[in-house]
Amino acid sequence: MRITGISTHVVGTPWRNLTYVQVHTDEGITGVGETRMLGHTDALIGYLREAEANHILGSDPFAVEDLVRRMKYGDYGRAGEIVMSGIAVVETACWDIKGKALGVPVWQLLGGKVTDRVKAYANGWYTTERTPEAYHKAAQGVMERGYKALKIDPFGTGHFELDHEQTLYAVSLIEAVRDAIGPEAELMLEMHGRFSPATAVRLAKEMAPYRPAWLEEPVPPENLKALQKVAAKVDIPVATGERIHDRIEFRELFDSQAVDIIQPDVGHIGGIWETRKLAATAETHYMLVAPHNVGGPVLTAASLQVGFTSPNFKILEHFNDFADAEIKKVVKGAPQVVDGYFQLSDAPGLGVELDVDAAAEFPQQQARFDLWAEGWEQRRPKGTK
Repeated sequence: MRITGISTHVVGTPWRNLTYVQVHTDEGITGVGETRMLGHTDALIGYLREAEANHILGSDPFAVEDLVRRMKYGDYGRAGEIVMSGIAVVETACWDIKGKALGVPVWQLLGGKVTDRVKAYANGWYTTERTPEAYHKAAQGVMERGYKALKIDPFGTGHFELDHEQTLYAVSLIEAVRDAIGPEAELMLEMHGRFSPATAVRLAKEMAPYRPAWLEEPVPPENLKALQKVAAKVDIPVATGERIHDRIEFRELFDSQAVDIIQPDVGHIGGIWETRKLAATAETHYMLVAPHNVGGPVLTAASLQVGFTSPNFKILEHFNDFADAEIKKVVKGAPQVVDGYFQLSDAPGLGVELDVDAAAEFPQQQARFDLWAEGWEQRRPKGTK
């Protein structure tokens, strides 16, 4: 079997463009992969056009390791977000092809299942007025849909510091959310790399009474010593990793023991097998895995293949019940959250199929997501209410 070409399909919303890539073969089997690029969609498509000619055409889709190696190192440049995301969509599609050809789910090819279900946590649910009352109501709605965990960034446009008034308001939002979801549900606290170490530590202590399940990206991701400083002073588990695009770059993070939960994005770190390798390394450091997942149904399905096969997999992020829920129709067999969990699927490959006609109903947009702008959490285009 050989790859005869790829085709790209961009599904657009005001705040995110989702790039789907179909990999076609000479035996008529087509696989699909997906990633979400933030402001770099055209760059990704341009890279894939060159990579198709240089590396992908004529390749054996079963030889995933070899194809990834050639795409990563064959251009003699250091692979960053765009290249690793391009690798990810093609790699994921190859696993889909392999599973379909053999008539088995991808998780079976990764060593088999260690669980029949993966816990989900909701994100994108607080696209409402930024008040305790509105957040309380929205959080209740998440629980009513069966979720047992959710995530929130309550810090507005905070950057390095957060003054006393803004701190009290952020605390009031978290208090309302905890009251709405009850004592048992997990509440993930997102900081989006906003703060200095001192501010992150102070805010973690302010939030401690509401028992956050983790403290996510408390400081910008470039400075590991700053993260170590936070980890040494807080009792809340620390999570990070979504903006690391090569599993090799996790090495110093592992060595530092500054993190409890790693959050690779399957769509940015080279795909399913690269993420599974990373999960295995995390296991040797007694760390959990909770992938970043701001993608649609295909990226969710890909992340679940890792989840069903990794003993140290904690939970998976899910936007698609709340933000842009209508995009689920672009994929047949989209994973669904039932009573707070994704259930194991025995469908061959990833268990999903891209509906090209449905995808065409969501053309690429000039998607913009600015975490430093007022109202970012509402995920709406500028000029609308």
